[in-house]
Amino acid sequence: MRQDDPPRDGGLPSGTLLGPRDPAPVGVHGRSGASPFLLLSDHAGRAVPSGLGDLGVPGPDWDRHIAWDIGMAGMGRLLAERLDTILIEQVYSRLVIDCNRAPGHPTSVVRTSDGTDVPANLDLDAADVARRVDEIFRPYHARIADELAARHGRPTVVVALHSFTPDMDGVPRPWHAGVLHNRAPRFGLIVKSLLEEEGGLLVGDNEPYALTDGSDYTIPVHAERNGLAYVELEIRQDLVADARGQREWADRLARVLPQAWACHTA
Repeated sequence: MRQDDPPRDGGLPSGTLLGPRDPAPVGVHGRSGASPFLLLSDHAGRAVPSGLGDLGVPGPDWDRHIAWDIGMAGMGRLLAERLDTILIEQVYSRLVIDCNRAPGHPTSVVRTSDGTDVPANLDLDAADVARRVDEIFRPYHARIADELAARHGRPTVVVALHSFTPDMDGVPRPWHAGVLHNRAPRFGLIVKSLLEEEGGLLVGDNEPYALTDGSDYTIPVHAERNGLAYVELEIRQDLVADARGQREWADRLARVLPQAWACHTA
C-alpha cells in the first residue's frame, strides 16, 4: 500500500474493493447556497484502495501529473470558499480509475500513463474493473447528480477544475490556462475573454485538450445533457503547485467567474 494510506483491518467481503479504513470516494467542501456555481474536481485526489497497494507505481511518480491534477485540491477549496459555494471532489487517483472517462473508455483504467507502467492495471478482469466503477466512479457522479437535482430550477453553472503538465512528450505547453468547451461554448468563451483581459495570460481555446463527447464524461453528462452553462478549466500545474499559486488563481477565478455569469445572463 502507499505509505500515506492507513492499514486495512482484516480481510474484505468477497467482491469488495474499499475497506472500512479506506476513504470515501467523494469529498465535499463548502456549502450549497445561493451561488450559481457548482465546482467539480475529477482528479483532485491520489488515494488508492489499500488492497491495491501502490499499483506497482514507483513512489516519485505519485507526485507527477499522472496520479492527480496537481494543485486542484488546494485551489478548488479556496475557490469554493471565495464563491461561497460547494466543491465536489474525487478522492481516488486517476491511476485507479479516471472519473472523467466513461466506463469502458480505453483510458478509463490506464495501463501506461506518460511513460509509466501501472502494473496492477495490466491484467484486470471485468470484475476488477466493475468494482472500481461501482465503488469509486459511480458514487462520485451520483453525488454530482444529487446536487444538480437539489438545485432544480435554480440558475447553475458547472465549473470543472483541472490542471495540466507544462511539458508533454517533450513538447512545451505555453498556455497559462485553457478553456474547454463542446456543444455550448458561450460561457466558457466569456471566461476566456475575461482571463485574457487580466493581462499577461496566454489562454488556450480547447487547448491543451479539446472537450468532446468521446474524451470527456463529466461536462457532457452533467452540464450539456441538462442544458446548463459550464466551463472546463485547465490551469498549468507549475502555476498552482504551491499555496501562493493556488491563492492567486482562486482569487482570479473568484473575480472572473461572477463577471462571466453577469455577462452571460445580461
